[in-house]
Amino acid sequence: MAFNFGAPSGTSGTAAATAAPTGGFGGFGTTSTTAGSAFSFSAPANTGTTGLFSQNKGFGFGTGFGTTTGTSTGLGTGLGTGLGFGGFNTQQQQQPSTLGGLFSQPTQAPAQSNQLINTASALSAPTLLGDERDAILAKWNQLQAFWGAGKGYFNNNIPPVEFTQENPFCRFKAVGYSCMPNNKDEDGLVVLVFVKKEAEIRSQQQQLVESLHKVLGGNQTLTVNVEGIKTLPDDQTEVVIYVVERSPNGTSRRVPATTLYAHFEQVSIKTQLQQLGVTLSMTRTELSPAQIKQLLQNPPAGVDPIIWEQAKVDNPDSEKLIPVPMVGFRELLRRLKVQDQMTKQHQTRLDIISEDISELQKNQTTTMAKIAQYKRKLMDLSHRTLQVLIKQEIQRKSGYAIQADEEQLRVQLDTIQCELNAPTQFKGRLNELMSQIRMQNHFGAVKTEERYYIDADLLREIKQHLKQQQEGLSHLISIIKDDLEDIKLVEHGLNESIHIRGGVFS
Repeated sequence: MAFNFGAPSGTSGTAAATAAPTGGFGGFGTTSTTAGSAFSFSAPANTGTTGLFSQNKGFGFGTGFGTTTGTSTGLGTGLGTGLGFGGFNTQQQQQPSTLGGLFSQPTQAPAQSNQLINTASALSAPTLLGDERDAILAKWNQLQAFWGAGKGYFNNNIPPVEFTQENPFCRFKAVGYSCMPNNKDEDGLVVLVFVKKEAEIRSQQQQLVESLHKVLGGNQTLTVNVEGIKTLPDDQTEVVIYVVERSPNGTSRRVPATTLYAHFEQVSIKTQLQQLGVTLSMTRTELSPAQIKQLLQNPPAGVDPIIWEQAKVDNPDSEKLIPVPMVGFRELLRRLKVQDQMTKQHQTRLDIISEDISELQKNQTTTMAKIAQYKRKLMDLSHRTLQVLIKQEIQRKSGYAIQADEEQLRVQLDTIQCELNAPTQFKGRLNELMSQIRMQNHFGAVKTEERYYIDADLLREIKQHLKQQQEGLSHLISIIKDDLEDIKLVEHGLNESIHIRGGVFS
């Protein structure tokens, strides 16, 4: 956000500082009918005195820091005759460049010398009363000079000195930095500041475009486009526009910013813009290196050259920022409002970004859950597919002898099974882990009933295996019982044979 050092047309006195609206570059390029100040960034002004930067051509970010192309006819050579901005091959009349005089000091050395002498007399040695009260008057004049307001009386025969905030003794001064525009004149960007709220401008944007088209004469070859809308302090809104001109052969181009601005600065056109609520119009064009150099070489009126040089040294980004003076509390308050407005815009943008990030995080969580679900489904389908393949392979190989590669695969599977069932290998480790888990569950601080769920197929297989084990044990027990009965029969037979033999030998 840049800063305003020009007053809108129709202002006078010190009230111009408060009435100046802030635009994209805060009013560089405005017009004024006030008396020229010690430093003035305003556009063409009907002033009685000449300030440091006052010229017949506009100075500032709004007017491009240079001469205005075209004459007082405004939009090229034929807006009134229906030729738009003069067509594509129409050469606009150029006025002689005033860059040298634009940034140079005014050639009123005698008047300035008398003004400096009168100021020094009012601050140091007034002779108004001729007694010790002149010393008190000198201190009062010094206080007024430091404050930048009032009149300094020092002689009965000479008019008093007018103390303004631009005088070199004013203490309420500082140097800030403004962004330099990087748009070219061919881009055709012109800033219009409306005394309306942004919501009202956006709701009536189409009507605004139609009204501006009527201001341009209603030419059908011209099209008004809105580049951007931005809120400003004090319920003001900045609207950036450009105009596209179409030629009969179908091609189009943007009307240069200086040409469009010159048309808007005509008295009749400016009256129509004021009826629409426009308080300020300016171009948004970049500065040439020569213009920047010339501006930096000459400090503004009332600013100490040492402070100006230090400001150039302290410039955080000399490629994008340019030092501008700040004089008085009004300017400081205006910059504070601009800063607050930009802070609110940044906070609003951060809130929008934060909401977008939160929405993206929710979408990411949902996506990750879906991915995990699809992974489980894929694994389940893989197992089912494997089972189908196994059954199909069993049916296909039914009745055939085991082949060599199958035998080799069986040996490998048996080896893996043996490794898994080895006490010191994976099975032993799993049993150890299960024991540790049971101990932790038994001695845990929170004793809750653990519930384990086993897959139905696995449970069925376990039951079948246990059933087979039980049947095997039952069969083994029956065999042992049969063997015991046979042993008893053998023992009984042996005992009977021994008794018979004993009777024979006796």
